[in-house]
Formats: sequence, structure tokens, C-alpha cells
Amino acid sequence: MDEWIIWIILAVVLGVAEIFTVTMALGLLGAAALLTAATAAIGLPVPFQLLVFILSSAAGLVLIRPIAMRNVRQPQLQRFGVEALVGKPAYVVAEVTGRDGRVRIGGEEWSARAYDETLVIPAGATVDVIEIEGATALVYPRE
Repeated sequence: MDEWIIWIILAVVLGVAEIFTVTMALGLLGAAALLTAATAAIGLPVPFQLLVFILSSAAGLVLIRPIAMRNVRQPQLQRFGVEALVGKPAYVVAEVTGRDGRVRIGGEEWSARAYDETLVIPAGATVDVIEIEGATALVYPRE
């Protein structure tokens, strides 16, 4: 059997194994085997084929795999509802204390309390939403 056919078979086996593992390592080794099959098809000797396989495998694993893994990672899930309000800025409509107050968050008016119960935040101040507790925003003044 010709050497290039062996490299093609190895590339297919590695490609199929990559489908089941999703590590991006075996796929890169399969690509290196395809590159080596091309060198074998043009008649280069086995030591040179092994050198091509080793160098292309190392280059793929060291250079390409980190870039591919960065792009495959899932982005953080978006927050919806009241969870999306945490961390947003708010405008104090009525003085906020540890007991009550009113803030405007993204165009909606919410009841609010100061996150630190000893604070008194005057109307017109800008605050950050620290937590949502029921229908009340717990806020802290911006510095």
C-alpha cells in the first residue's frame, strides 16, 4: 500500500475521533496527516514525511489551537428581567434612605433603599443598582 494512502486513512480516523471528542487537537493532527499525505504523494522519503507531520502537528497545536479554543468558548449568557438591572446606573427621583426612596432605572421608576442603611442619598444623585429585592432596588451612590 502506498504511503500517502496510509496518511489519508490516519487523517480520516483522527477526523472522526475529533467529532466525538471536540478537543480540536485530533482535528489538527488529522490536518497535519493530510499535509503529510500530500508530501508522500509527491514522492518524498519517509523521514521527511515524519518531519512534516511533526512540524505541522506542533504548529497546529501551539499556534492554531489556542486561537480556535478562544473563539469556541460560549459567551456569557445574557441576563434578563430584574437580573439585568443589577449593575446599571440609576437616577434618584426622591431621597433614598435605608427605609425608602424612588429611583429611575432605564426610564422606569422603582422603589429603592440604600444598600448601606446609614446612607441618605439626595434627589438628583446618580447611584448604582447593587441588588433587586422583590420590587425594590438596593442602591449605592456613585463616587
